[in-house]
Amino acid sequence: MNSDEMTDFPQNEKIISRVMSSPGLISDLGSIQNDADSGSLTSVSRQRIIIVANFLPLHFLKEKQTGKWCFSWDEDSLLLQLKDGLSSETEVIYVGSLKVDVDVSEQEEIAQKLLDDYKCVPTFLPIDLQKNFYHGFCKQQLWPLFHYMLPICLNKGDLFDRSLFQAYVSVNRIFADKVMEVINSDDDYVWVHDYHLMLLPTFLRKRLNRIKLGFFLHTPFPSSEIYRTLPVRDDILRGLLNSDLIGFHTFDYARHFLSCCSRMLGLNYESKRGHIGIEYGGRTVGIKILPVGVHIGRLQSLLSLPSTIGKIQEIEQKFKGQKLLVGVDDMDIFKGISLKLLALELLLDRNPDLRGKVVLVQIVNLARSSGNDVKDARAETMSLAERINLRYGNQIYNPVVLIDYAIPFHEKIAFYVAAECCIVNALRDGMNLVPYEYVVCRQGTEEMDKLRDIGRGSPRTSTLIVSEFVGCSPSLSGAFRVNPWSLEDVADALYQAIDMNESERQLRHEKHYRYVSSHHVSYWARSFTQDLERACKDHYNQRCWGVGLGLGFRVIALSPGFRKLSVGHVVSSHRRSNRRAIFLDYDGTLMPETSIVKDPSSDIISMLKTLCSDPRNNVFIVSGRGRAPLANWFSSCEALGIAAEHGYFIRWNASSNWESSPVVVDPDWMNIAEPVMTLYTEATDGSYIEVKESALVWHHQYADPVFGSCQAKELLDHLENVLANDPVVVKRLVVEKLLKTLINDGKPPDFLMCIGDDRSDEDMFESIISTASSSLFPVVPEVFACTVGQKPSKAKYFVNDTMEVINLLEAIADSSSQRSKDLKKLVSFEGSMESQDLPIVSA
Repeated sequence: MNSDEMTDFPQNEKIISRVMSSPGLISDLGSIQNDADSGSLTSVSRQRIIIVANFLPLHFLKEKQTGKWCFSWDEDSLLLQLKDGLSSETEVIYVGSLKVDVDVSEQEEIAQKLLDDYKCVPTFLPIDLQKNFYHGFCKQQLWPLFHYMLPICLNKGDLFDRSLFQAYVSVNRIFADKVMEVINSDDDYVWVHDYHLMLLPTFLRKRLNRIKLGFFLHTPFPSSEIYRTLPVRDDILRGLLNSDLIGFHTFDYARHFLSCCSRMLGLNYESKRGHIGIEYGGRTVGIKILPVGVHIGRLQSLLSLPSTIGKIQEIEQKFKGQKLLVGVDDMDIFKGISLKLLALELLLDRNPDLRGKVVLVQIVNLARSSGNDVKDARAETMSLAERINLRYGNQIYNPVVLIDYAIPFHEKIAFYVAAECCIVNALRDGMNLVPYEYVVCRQGTEEMDKLRDIGRGSPRTSTLIVSEFVGCSPSLSGAFRVNPWSLEDVADALYQAIDMNESERQLRHEKHYRYVSSHHVSYWARSFTQDLERACKDHYNQRCWGVGLGLGFRVIALSPGFRKLSVGHVVSSHRRSNRRAIFLDYDGTLMPETSIVKDPSSDIISMLKTLCSDPRNNVFIVSGRGRAPLANWFSSCEALGIAAEHGYFIRWNASSNWESSPVVVDPDWMNIAEPVMTLYTEATDGSYIEVKESALVWHHQYADPVFGSCQAKELLDHLENVLANDPVVVKRLVVEKLLKTLINDGKPPDFLMCIGDDRSDEDMFESIISTASSSLFPVVPEVFACTVGQKPSKAKYFVNDTMEVINLLEAIADSSSQRSKDLKKLVSFEGSMESQDLPIVSA
């Protein structure tokens, strides 16, 4: 959509069926009612939700005899499990790739089969593109960076490769094409998952400005110092911000994202009634902090299987009399398996009495990617396990049991049930659900207890050792939280876990199970979709413009009454009016902010002279600049009014004297304030003081955004204390003062126009709108409050840039000039008629 094109949203959203998700009132006409006092929320039942992820939640198999593909649901997939948190009336459609290459000749048939049987829409990617996208940009560049690993040198990570990023862009565009094939623009919600598709929101928003779009990141989000090293950092940030709601597992990840948006894009965020929102082009993008959970029903059903019970009994018999520890990790460099083994080695070295009594079963999941780093990690793990077993083991005992091959899931949870302690030692991990699964398995089920001859009501126990750097750590307050790089800390935690008494094990387990059983995957999905609905509720109350090209595209959402100022409309109104008041900002309005030369051009001076030559026009420059430069620049515009330093000094024309604020302030306050401000300037790199006649201004736009803002607040508090007895802060609404003067002089304007570009002009817009609607005017004037640039504003109109401001004013000046010429002709014609003394003919 071009910048000048506009999408009008219907005022009433289509009414669809809904269900109650919590006690409260059902709101009207598809809106959400959020009762701040009771916290109640009504939830509209969505007709469809489109789940988009890198891979579809499917298993596949190609029969050798028939050559046909067979598919089945992947019951362990989070994408499938989250359906339990949605309304039963909601239709779920999946968009994603298959983990297998399908011949082109078979793709159409398979796509139709998957859509009919599984509501899945496959994105068939060419092999080379898939390799560069997934194994290239995702795994070699994004994955390490998001886990705090920088390519400091060539053998420690891959440098940024533009061609791999282009593959990432291409795949995200392909996914967008597939989503657009199945989406119903009026009703459907889209939920995008994980770092593989961070540009997808941009492509979808560009095609459908009012799309209802959520995104959830399942990896960590790095601090700004790490993330800013990514050459395409702004493109990815803007991609995520094209969502309506962005989800993170922990506050740390959300905080890092918000910091990046502040430091790199200059965006602000705030929290209102528990909901964090970041302002982006008039849209409020919601930030959701919500750790994912496990599917308890799925685990409990597997626990009661005879095969699981048999495996549990086998494990308990094999390790009878020993303290069994368990670890389950993917094979990659961030899971800390080697550090875990080194900590166990240190434990056995310091405590000889534990040798022969402690066994760590380390289950290694298959690696999700290939590369030298994975090979090196696997080789190091194997070497350490062998060394520990040789040093502390014997013919009938090995302290480390390494399972580095694929085992069925029911066997994995059998180890959870049998182990007294689970250790997750990752160096950095987005969430990691292993501790949650372990707690659920240790709780067991009644059927499992019967099969194992365990008495009903028997106490449940479990012990967890969790790295501080995994997403699940904050929610497991009863676990031993460790720094995985500190082998001593991990070894001490292992010793305490082994030596803990049964009552403490029981208390820790009960605490964890209460959390895990209530914050399951259904709760996670339901909570996210409810907040997504809340984030999208204003879609039909706004107007939007699509601006920007390529990956810089974004949607500007503004109120329905916000319009681009029409030159023809303004000129027509100007001609009909008898008295006009025109207020113009200078920097960013008449003069571009990027201009090095700040004095006005001869064209601007000529245009202002023409405007002021019309006696019906009262034209004012309203600026934060001092009166000396403004008076010098506009000295030739004798009829031009100037309000300097935001109205502290006012001059009606070149021949009048400067008027200052009526508040008399002892100038000694500057002698008190300046040393304080100098102190903060010296302590804040990039800040400076601007000295004016009426004010001292502390600028910090070139300082670090977070530190500069913090210092500004501290400086404000400091100045309020030292200047408590001085009336220094004076709120001046210069427009209101000037208008009242014109009215009192018997010259009430019936045409008002003010144009500005930044926050300092918002008071001017608010003032002129409120004053015009007051009882001061005998006739309500026509008001044109206009901001420069398409952005949220209190003004009702906008123009794109300073060039359009100049064009608008020139059109008004031409109108004034033509009116003056017409009046002169009329006066001349009337004079000639009187001199001829012609007879008057009447009918």
